[in-house]
Amino acid sequence: QVQLVESGGGSVQPLGTLKLSCVASGYAFGRSCMAWFRQAPGKEREGVASVNGGGYPFVGEPVKGRAIVTKDGAKNSLTLELRSVNAEDTGVYYCAARTEYACGEIEEHLFDYWGQGTQVTVSS
Repeated sequence: QVQLVESGGGSVQPLGTLKLSCVASGYAFGRSCMAWFRQAPGKEREGVASVNGGGYPFVGEPVKGRAIVTKDGAKNSLTLELRSVNAEDTGVYYCAARTEYACGEIEEHLFDYWGQGTQVTVSS
């Protein structure tokens, strides 16, 4: 059974740095696509960033220039570092994965496996 477990959420001060981790079990995603999504209160879930099976990262427009996403095949994990956070970064962050090498667009329907999510609140 595939499981994705996120960690690192909580309260972050404005302009601070957010660091999230996701560890997968039940399937080796080292050569597969993994991604981060988030859902702000009252809004639809949106793609944040992804890393394909070759380790190539892609960062979505909402966080471009502020985010670093990396995948560690040996640890079967995905991390997200988001700098200069603001109130719009508040939400539940989800780790997602698919067995395919390519990520394509960061769209919900393309991903088969999901974590439970971790709450991030940007507040002073």
